[in-house]
Amino acid sequence: MRILRDPVAPPDARGASAALGNFDGVHLGHQAVLDLARGRGAPLGVVTFEPHPREVFQPDGPPFRLMNAQARAHRFALLGVDLLYELPFDRALASLSPAAFVRDVLVRGLGLAHVVVGADFRFGRGRSGDAGTLRRLAEAEGMAVTVAPLVALGGVEVSSTAIRQALSEGRPRDAARMLGHWHRIEGPVLHGEKRGRTLGYPTANLSLERLHPPRFGVYAVKADVLDGPHRGSYRGAASIGVRPMFGGAVPNCETFLFDFSGDLYGATLSVALVEWLRPEQVFDGLPALISQMDADCARARDVLAHA
Repeated sequence: MRILRDPVAPPDARGASAALGNFDGVHLGHQAVLDLARGRGAPLGVVTFEPHPREVFQPDGPPFRLMNAQARAHRFALLGVDLLYELPFDRALASLSPAAFVRDVLVRGLGLAHVVVGADFRFGRGRSGDAGTLRRLAEAEGMAVTVAPLVALGGVEVSSTAIRQALSEGRPRDAARMLGHWHRIEGPVLHGEKRGRTLGYPTANLSLERLHPPRFGVYAVKADVLDGPHRGSYRGAASIGVRPMFGGAVPNCETFLFDFSGDLYGATLSVALVEWLRPEQVFDGLPALISQMDADCARARDVLAHA
């Protein structure tokens, strides 16, 4: 998959049939939009924005993203996207009228032949344009538009908001049903305090910066090392939270991989949350903590044997 960040696409990246939106999570609703852009005799594209518009308009708001840009791009590649147009989002882009956005960005800038959006799509200055506006303006410029109906499961609309709620409540399986894939925390393995190795449980640490935090606690997880000499799929247990036993303050994700030995620092790790096992706890000494970690890993192995 080719990623383009210039709002003016080169000649060999024009003429695509593209899904348009923020695509936080790349859930089943987003995938339905993408599917309607396929098979039209043109490269399959996605037009999205980085940073997420909400981060520009509410820079001091709480973290909300389900995916960072890297994880989102990885998901699109797995779904067969040819061209990812990752447009830099700022107040100048946000100030464009709907007509200017369609004419200058989608048609003249990216040279798209066809665009697909969800029925709830809004765009342009003050979110003044909707799917109907897009269709009217685009067709006047010679660009086709398809509007995808919203997707529901069990009578509940699939949305990034609903997925965040499920994760906040420790329901990763419910989140996965709406996503169409396991919810993942993805990024480079960072150096931590290396306390886990002294306890017999060395962990790979990932940052949760700018990401919506799932319910704190211990999870059964599936993990993929995406690059480096240890590239491959593993199973394990992860602790997400602030490590109250040791007076932590900044939340992160610490993952212990079963039956693994090696150095993962700097490698890209993708950790899929399968089942929430228990909340964070403060233990009466390290022996009690280690005993609980033994129990957590045994339970995680059992859960993952059936996942």
